[in-house]
Amino acid sequence: MTLVHGGAEFAVYAGHAEAVTVCLFDADDADGSTERQVPLTERTHGIWFGFLPGVGPGQRYGLRADGPWRPAEGLRYNPAKVLLDPYARALEGDPEWVPEVFAHRVDERLRGDDLVRSTLDSAAVTPRCVVIDESFDWGDDAPPHTPLAASVIYETHVRGLTMRHPDVPEHLRGTYAGLCHPAVIAHLKRIGVTAVELLPVQAFTSEPEVVRRGLTNYWGYNTLGFFAPHAAYASTPDPQGALNEFKGMVRLLHEAGIEVILDVVYNHTAEQSGRAGATLSWRGLDNRAYYRLDERGQDIDVTGCGNTLDLRHAMACRMVLDSLRYWVGECHVDGFRFDLAVALGRGPNDDYDPNHPFLVALRTDPMLSRVKLIAEPWDVGLHGWRTGQFPPPFSEWNDRFRDSVRTFWLDDLKAQAHGHQGHGVRELATRMAGSQDLFGAQDRGPIASVNFVAAHDGFTAVDLTRYNAKHNGPNGEGNRDGSDNNRSWNHGVEGPVDGRGDGTVETARRRSVRNLLATTLLATGVPMINKR
Repeated sequence: MTLVHGGAEFAVYAGHAEAVTVCLFDADDADGSTERQVPLTERTHGIWFGFLPGVGPGQRYGLRADGPWRPAEGLRYNPAKVLLDPYARALEGDPEWVPEVFAHRVDERLRGDDLVRSTLDSAAVTPRCVVIDESFDWGDDAPPHTPLAASVIYETHVRGLTMRHPDVPEHLRGTYAGLCHPAVIAHLKRIGVTAVELLPVQAFTSEPEVVRRGLTNYWGYNTLGFFAPHAAYASTPDPQGALNEFKGMVRLLHEAGIEVILDVVYNHTAEQSGRAGATLSWRGLDNRAYYRLDERGQDIDVTGCGNTLDLRHAMACRMVLDSLRYWVGECHVDGFRFDLAVALGRGPNDDYDPNHPFLVALRTDPMLSRVKLIAEPWDVGLHGWRTGQFPPPFSEWNDRFRDSVRTFWLDDLKAQAHGHQGHGVRELATRMAGSQDLFGAQDRGPIASVNFVAAHDGFTAVDLTRYNAKHNGPNGEGNRDGSDNNRSWNHGVEGPVDGRGDGTVETARRRSVRNLLATTLLATGVPMINKR
């Protein structure tokens, strides 16, 4: 959707659809009763488009798409479902996990026959897209352009960083505005951070099974919109204000010389659970184009989340590239960390290809090739571990560094405490020297290695010194989530000491944390620390 003089131009890809309709809603419409439908009558190469006069900022809207219902061929059109525009710049609300949001027939437990088309209308239970004015006064904003060789990356969570910060006003805690508060910026500058790497800030929602447990998705790896900032992180309920607040955050961080890197999730979407999942956007517009399917119309899952975006298809690839350009061009971000990046580079035979068209496009695009590109170099598919195999100018999370540093400072010391010999010195030396064995090809060098010992996945640095085993109870998943290979050491006591003993355990733990951090900061490569 693009605002023009006198109205708005709408365009959406639905390559196998027989009809596409824009649905307009009043701002205070909670049940879909004000819906006005305007068919898009123009079509070229699967893109449906048209001009709607009188549409302006603040207009709520959605889409409906009609076409064949042939699940075995990957076609799952259902005109009873209101769909999100994949290019929407703002979203309002969350989906309600009820039978209405499923294109196939399900019961109240959301189980059913995915071959039978539902007749329930979803207008009252789905989020709305919001038309916004993208203009913003950037002043003399300029990206810091900190060289990788001089970078210190701070992985953090918009909400988690400031929710308990005593110097951030309470109404700004956990928001974009809170993250750029002078007290936070002063802290980041004091510890030498040159870039914040924000856990997902693209609009996301909680999974139905998480909601059923009375919980919410804290991490954000469940994308609902690739062009919209997550509204719940704004200090204002206004969708326009949320985008402006995000841009203001970037501008203030830039003024302080701090770059903004986004952790982006283009490998899967919130339409999880394969074809048994909900129909919120892409599945209802063109399931066969946007998702990787097998010959029976079933999702091929290399993400562990039930679906995989298919960047072999030109329109899916274009959507992701357009999204990246939007965040750089319109929102002035300085780079991206690609979640499960191997999934983005799987070619026609499902094998990872460093010359995949998407990766080539990133490397050659005049805008995107100039920002920081960081790969999480694995996914959960066959042959998914690919550390060291991404092409320049990508940097990569170096899991070999993580494991070797943990082994040397914790696992080996634990072994020695039990009378055994440690074995991590040689491996540690290789990682400290820049992991030439992984990043020596194609003239990549040590700046291709993002060195870390703790991230949003798994144990924090403190956890590594407190626990020999994970204890993930409160999330209701029975301690099944997360890795059991944490290479941690509790220093003789499992969990917090809570004042017990003579203090020697806590002293040893603090020393181990300092060892882990010092090794990360002093090793050749790009250091990353985290606060979640």
